[in-house]
Amino acid sequence: MLPSKASLGDSSCSPKNPFVILLSSLLQSPESFALSSSSPSSSSPLTNRRTVKMPAIMMDKPGSGAQFKAKFTFYVFLCCIMAAFGGLMFGYDIGISGGVTSMDDFLIKFFPKVYVRKHQVKENNYCKYDNQYLQLFTSSLYMAALIFTFFASYACKKYGRRPTMRAASLFFLGGVILNAAAINLTMLIIGRILLGIGVGFANNAVPLFLSEIAPARIRGGLNILFQLLITVGILVANLVNYWTSGIHPSGWRISLGLAGVPAILLCVGSLFIAETPTSLIQRGHLEEGKATLRKIRGTPNVDAEYNEICRACEAANLVKHPFRKLANRRNRPPLVIAIVLQIFQQFTGINAIMFYAPVLFQTIGFKNDASLLSSVITGLVNVLCTMVSVLYVDKVGRRVLLLEAAVQMLISQVGIGTILWINLKSANSLHHTVAVVVVILVCTFVSCFAWSWGPLGWLIPSETFPLETRAAGYSFAVSSNMLFTFIIAQAFLSMLCHMRAGIFYFFSGWIVVMGLFVVFFLPETKGIPIDEIDRIWRQHWYWKRYMDNADAEPKVHKEQAATV
Repeated sequence: MLPSKASLGDSSCSPKNPFVILLSSLLQSPESFALSSSSPSSSSPLTNRRTVKMPAIMMDKPGSGAQFKAKFTFYVFLCCIMAAFGGLMFGYDIGISGGVTSMDDFLIKFFPKVYVRKHQVKENNYCKYDNQYLQLFTSSLYMAALIFTFFASYACKKYGRRPTMRAASLFFLGGVILNAAAINLTMLIIGRILLGIGVGFANNAVPLFLSEIAPARIRGGLNILFQLLITVGILVANLVNYWTSGIHPSGWRISLGLAGVPAILLCVGSLFIAETPTSLIQRGHLEEGKATLRKIRGTPNVDAEYNEICRACEAANLVKHPFRKLANRRNRPPLVIAIVLQIFQQFTGINAIMFYAPVLFQTIGFKNDASLLSSVITGLVNVLCTMVSVLYVDKVGRRVLLLEAAVQMLISQVGIGTILWINLKSANSLHHTVAVVVVILVCTFVSCFAWSWGPLGWLIPSETFPLETRAAGYSFAVSSNMLFTFIIAQAFLSMLCHMRAGIFYFFSGWIVVMGLFVVFFLPETKGIPIDEIDRIWRQHWYWKRYMDNADAEPKVHKEQAATV
């Protein structure tokens, strides 16, 4: 059979310089939290190396396969937080765009026609912001991310997760400088493209990094740190927009310039984390990979897990063309799931709401400050409810959260659409009470997305691909997300103008489709070690037909490995 990949979800980082060694030694405190687990040991042909032990929580890997000692050390948690700053960077950009595009000073400088239309009393409520260049300001980032996510996949495999994250932060910083200093639309768009390259690199590397270092039992919770910091970034951006909206005429420059802060945090954080053991071993750094594994596990007894990683990496290195490998029949289930989840995530309508929340609230009658404040409220709801996913994704499972959210989102979207259809005509404003109800429904929608389709859209693809196609497969997931984010960002304001309140019924229809997809086609991955993910496809009523010939391939790989 194909070598097992249990350890791929449980690898992490190790210091490579004196500053990190000092930091890790400081973290060896009695306050480190610990959980205990039993694990079989196995001998390793490789030389044992002495590593620092850290008090930690020992955890059992659930599942029917091998179990390894998996201590959740504070150092691992610190690595996760530092890596997840990539989510903060992405989230801040999502939140800042809508607020900036609603600021008069910004519109006067770059989009004067939109500014004039915004203040015309008789202008159609639904069409005030319908401008392709204004939408291009938001969407250009996602087209760049779509293209460069494939370069990021290559970088992840060739150079590792950590350098890819560092490259992401540097590209992003370049875009921030151009945006904050922009004097014309061309400069603004080029800056957005650089931001998009950074987002494409970060969104590839960070979720893979988090999935590879996390013990299987809490892999979901740790991976969702990425989504949690996306929501924190959105909230921070909304607060910044609310503050800078009163600073004239350059408040928008401050908003765009502060996007550099999370990029700097990610860049600095990447200096204090090392590569995951999986990436190190796959690239031939065997001893360093083993030392890193011992470091993050807090135990010298890592031979069994190390051997599993070596076997998985040996099989993965036999695959010279991972993108071609994805076309194999047995890789179709995770590939389809990864792409479809990204499409569904965007067609919930969430980014339409998060990008353009201030614009949307102004459309229904809120003044500028009130609309920005409403965006802050939805951003806060987003952060708090993402915590629900962190706490419960590994308890109740992925499917339960997705299905509950589909029902709640459907009710919210239909409610918003119905209220606007009845009450908001071309040139009137909503009554204050009705407008507040719309905000409540938006918060209800955002809350359930935050604990389901938001984080799980990133988590599930990162844990379902085998190692040999993981970076390539995940790049397809990221590129699909960026493609449909681009489509929504570029089209939403025009759709709002032409479909009016009907746009919310449009998204409602998609929510019904995605709920049915989860019921019939999405298997549960809760608590299953990555090396055993194949068995969920074999046991699934539909996907098992793609695994019928899966046993033949491992034999070939095994024979090839024996000759290497």
